[in-house]
Amino acid sequence: MSIEKNIQTVKDFFAAIGRGDREALLALVAEDIEWIIPGEDWPLAGTRHGHAGLADLLETASKSIETSTEPREFVAQGDRVLVVGFARGKIKATNKTFEDDWIFAITVRDGRLTNIREYVDTQALARASQIDASEPG
Repeated sequence: MSIEKNIQTVKDFFAAIGRGDREALLALVAEDIEWIIPGEDWPLAGTRHGHAGLADLLETASKSIETSTEPREFVAQGDRVLVVGFARGKIKATNKTFEDDWIFAITVRDGRLTNIREYVDTQALARASQIDASEPG
C-alpha cells in the first residue's frame, strides 16, 4: 500500500470513531489488531487484542468517557502512520474534565490497521478519573 493510502485508511478510521460507526471500524482493522493504551488508574488503560478487544474498548469508552478527538497531523513512513492530535473530554464517573495532547503510532498492512500504540497524557486522564475522597458522592 502507498503511504497516501495508509494515511487515508487512518483518516477513515478516525472518521468512523467520530461517527460511532462500529461496522466501519471493524472493516478497517485487522482481525488480530493490538491496541495499547498506557497508564493506570483510568478505565481505558491496557492492551486489547482482536475485534473482541476493540469491541470491549469501545464499550468501556462509551460507558466511562465523553470525548471529542481532533487528529491534527498525519506523518507517515512505510507502513507506519503517526497521528498527532488533541482531545478534550470528561470522565463520566467523576464528572471531571481533561485535555489531552496525544500521538497514535499506527501500523497499517494491506489496508487495515494492525497495531495502535497511544502516547497520551496518562497523568491528566488518571487525575480526571480519580474520585476525590473529600467530595460527596
